[in-house]
Amino acid sequence: MDGGAAYNPRTVEEVFRDFKGRRAGMIKALTTDVDDFYQQCDPEKENLCLYGYPGEQWEVNLPAEEVPPELPEPALGINFARDGMQEKDWLSLVAVHSDAWLLSVAFYFGARFGFDKADRKRLFNMINDLPTIFEVVTGTVKKQVKEKSSVSNHSSNKSKSNSKRGSESQTKYSKTIQSKDEDEEGLEEEDDEEHGETLCGACGENYAADEFWICCDICEKWFHGKCVKITPARAEHIKQYKCPSCSNKRARP
Repeated sequence: MDGGAAYNPRTVEEVFRDFKGRRAGMIKALTTDVDDFYQQCDPEKENLCLYGYPGEQWEVNLPAEEVPPELPEPALGINFARDGMQEKDWLSLVAVHSDAWLLSVAFYFGARFGFDKADRKRLFNMINDLPTIFEVVTGTVKKQVKEKSSVSNHSSNKSKSNSKRGSESQTKYSKTIQSKDEDEEGLEEEDDEEHGETLCGACGENYAADEFWICCDICEKWFHGKCVKITPARAEHIKQYKCPSCSNKRARP
């Protein structure tokens, strides 16, 4: 995977863009591409690392040979723990180390290009507005938002709990709220506030009212339709939707 080309972001915005790209790639490895990631982390191989690249790509590879390396290195030997613990616990552990690596890379650039106190604070605040990889992988933030929004009265297109108690044949897919009259604008704004922190289980980005979302009937995580390649038309014919992670799950030795 060609994602490691030399790239030196020099401004706060460029470093944050670099951070977001690397983060998106690592989230893919631990969610939508988790089956491939699992297979690549063979415990029989040498010390392996999970790398994220600015182009939203990921790679499992050996650490850099040069000492000291050009950039801070991710955690070594993530493959060795794979078969010694539950898969979800192993993925959570990799996620924690990935969060630490992303921060170290971002502030390495900050130190290298002389960010002052104000720049460092601004960079941290921009990063801190995003959920961590650990929160995305474990659904921590999602659970907090779900508790806060469990009494939502506007559930025509977002059938999270009501659809389960209602007809099983009704597809639980879209969070998009399209107001047909101006009288519903107030309800729309209220719904945006309730679900504004809901995260896509694939890319980790926040809920937006103008995007199509679909909910997994197994793990109950929400996904952008574009992230899991599901269109509104296709969703109408799905009786029970399984996200890529749940579809790929199988008994591990």
